[in-house]
Amino acid sequence: MYINNGKDKKVLGIERNIFFTGMTSFLTDTTTKMIYSIMPLFLMSIGASKTEVSLIEGIAESTASVLKAISGWWSDKIGKNKPFMIIGYGFTAILSPLFSIVTSPLQVLAIRFSERVGKGIRTAPRDSLVAASSSDSEKGKNFGFHKAMDNSGAIIGPLLAFIILSIFPNNYRKVFIFSALPGILGLITIIFFVKETKKSKDSLPKKITPRDFSHKYYMFLGIAFIFTLGNSTDALLLVKAKDIGIKALFIPIVYLIFNSVSVIFAVPMGILSDKFGREKLIIFGYLLYSAIYFGFGRTDNKISVILLFVLYGLYSAATDGVQRALVSDLIDKNKRGTGLGIYNSLIGITLLPASLIAGVLYDNVNNSAPFYLSSAIAMAAAILMFLFYMKFRVIRNQKCKQI
Repeated sequence: MYINNGKDKKVLGIERNIFFTGMTSFLTDTTTKMIYSIMPLFLMSIGASKTEVSLIEGIAESTASVLKAISGWWSDKIGKNKPFMIIGYGFTAILSPLFSIVTSPLQVLAIRFSERVGKGIRTAPRDSLVAASSSDSEKGKNFGFHKAMDNSGAIIGPLLAFIILSIFPNNYRKVFIFSALPGILGLITIIFFVKETKKSKDSLPKKITPRDFSHKYYMFLGIAFIFTLGNSTDALLLVKAKDIGIKALFIPIVYLIFNSVSVIFAVPMGILSDKFGREKLIIFGYLLYSAIYFGFGRTDNKISVILLFVLYGLYSAATDGVQRALVSDLIDKNKRGTGLGIYNSLIGITLLPASLIAGVLYDNVNNSAPFYLSSAIAMAAAILMFLFYMKFRVIRNQKCKQI
């Protein structure tokens, strides 16, 4: 585990290792969200349908997600996280500007998939490093901070895209070219400022099997899987915003609003999960998601869509980092990379059918159907999460009485 021996000072009240890992995510997400905030519009400008937009995102995220489990397992076996992070962030820094030269949706898919391979390599080792660099009493706070930094990049990225498109109207390729700089700065940050977590050779697992993970861990994976079936790519939310009349120039600003709210609430939500329990925050997040997507299905009003994006940021703050913190709670310390990798891999792989179903419904039924389906699935997941919480609450109470 990473130990602060007094030589490493905190930065803004955050452990130095956590801070610079967050800074790397901030810079890299600035790059990816510059691209992501305009990608649906760019794809449609070169002939892609809404189904193809969803399919490209789903394939890119899902097929590369297998690597999240492999890299997490490998990082546990060798006791190192940083090499995987350098390789993973390097993929994004190098490949992102290549979108500026594509001429077909198939070429976008090839680069998008390759760039997501980098995310697959880095995600589980990075989450493992965050967990190992955190005390148990501040784990939710630190995952919340990381989420806030990640989403801060998701604020700056769309803002930069908006500025570039204001100067070069409808020139999406300019955005892709300028996206290279923050990605390179993020790679430099991870190389020079993030320290490897210290692990003794005796603590490294000799063998990792499915039996090494608890029943509770697998139950939560099942609930997360069900929820993710209704959690398709955010690209459709941006398409919906455009379809009801929000101009293409302002689509990055809509995405910026969502990420701004997520940044504001990510750390407070993480702290709440440390104090009151992660399950409660996740139940709240699932219920909120269900209401938000029901709203996206019903509305055709611009103001309503913007308000729904505000609430969507609150949902994101209440779930993304908190779920990763909960997963790390359920895993032995020397197997966190593997356990987090399996979780991240499952979420990523499930995004493919979720996005494909949503895209087909959008194209072939109407622009409300995918959102109603997602709302129903999220409600089911919230109920299951409540039962999960009650089951283990009863078990805890029984143990306390026995003691």
